[in-house]
Amino acid sequence: MSTLRVHWTIAPAIAPRPLINCNRCGGVRSYRCSEKFRVNANGKRIDVWLIYRCVDCDNSWNFAILERQARRDIEPALFTALECNDPALARRFAFDAAALRNRAGRVEEFADVTVDKALLDGEPGHATALRLELRLEGATALRLDRLLAGELGLSRSRLRALEDRRRLTVEPDGARTLRKPVRDGVAIHIDLAGEADRRAILSAACR
Repeated sequence: MSTLRVHWTIAPAIAPRPLINCNRCGGVRSYRCSEKFRVNANGKRIDVWLIYRCVDCDNSWNFAILERQARRDIEPALFTALECNDPALARRFAFDAAALRNRAGRVEEFADVTVDKALLDGEPGHATALRLELRLEGATALRLDRLLAGELGLSRSRLRALEDRRRLTVEPDGARTLRKPVRDGVAIHIDLAGEADRRAILSAACR
């Protein structure tokens, strides 16, 4: 069996949004990340917040990143990034759904992702099996079956049928993981021998 190996890097497209009681709107509203930090120095102590804005009225809410931290204990590179509103650093904090949930309680999560595909080994025109190796850049609520269906052009019922026939397997989780959220480090093996649309599926896996 000739196997096509493809690496997918999956990145969440929309950061989680805390659900906050907005005092301007008079009710619970979704707040989006502004990608801006607020750094406040009180003597030798530093407070840092990531600023969020109400999607309806632009009212602000501060997500605490550092509280009463001694200036000498903050790495210089980190402090510079905070002061300069480094986009990568803001994204890292914004996509930490667990930390955001600890602060805000309720959080709205989204299944939108971008998928970057890299061919590792094999030729789409000759392979009879597909191995997908997934790397996740941040947690996502997207289910594995929805990801595969959208990227490979297969229905979810067909994916489940392949799984039932043990022609689709997931490592290391084993069976019955298609309905669970995508996880980092997962590998999916699909035996496509005899499938009429094999070449179309293999081509979709790479582009």
